[in-house]
Amino acid sequence: MVRRRVSDLQGIELFNKLGDDDLREVEPYVVEGSFEKKETIFNEGDSPEWFYILKSGKVKITRLSRDGKEVILELISPDDMFGGVAVIKGFSYPANAVAMEDSVVLKISRKNLIRLLDRFPNLMHCIALQLGERMKNSHDTLKNIALERVEARIAALLLKLADKVGVKSKDGISIDMKLTKQDIADMVGTTVETSIRTFSKFRKKGVLEDSGGRIVIKDEEALKSFSS
Repeated sequence: MVRRRVSDLQGIELFNKLGDDDLREVEPYVVEGSFEKKETIFNEGDSPEWFYILKSGKVKITRLSRDGKEVILELISPDDMFGGVAVIKGFSYPANAVAMEDSVVLKISRKNLIRLLDRFPNLMHCIALQLGERMKNSHDTLKNIALERVEARIAALLLKLADKVGVKSKDGISIDMKLTKQDIADMVGTTVETSIRTFSKFRKKGVLEDSGGRIVIKDEEALKSFSS
């Protein structure tokens, strides 16, 4: 494990409100770890030993549906935290976390996180804000899977990703994350074949372009019409 320097923590949103002296107090508790593509970070039901912040790479948070199909509840991108609710509340991780590509994380043990939250109450405020937003997104994902048609679910997912990691250019909005059709299917609870057909329809209508896992939304308003 590699201990972090103050400079490594300054760009992380969670620590934005801490000064250099505070960060020097925090840094001994933060260690770095790495995971290879497809490596499991934790499983549903595991003891909540670590609080994680993604430094680089991509992580998926998943659960199994009633019929045993993997559903991706959310994608974790750099600077996002994960595992927080279980660690703070002291119950087992409620979902799985798996690296989708080679990834580097910063992590704090449960014991040390509780110590830091007691020492720096504004950290708890920042964590609570992020957790609230994330729980809402997970709830919306599960609701959409249950209620919406697949076409609408994929459109809504792409719009959410565009808002989170989209990069605007003259060509449209590029989703700055490499995703396979299987990834998309798993995130909306459908088959890869249905995902492929839906993307083909969107391409033919000029809504998006995709190549090599890179998606560019060409017509955001048209995509919104599919999501409603």
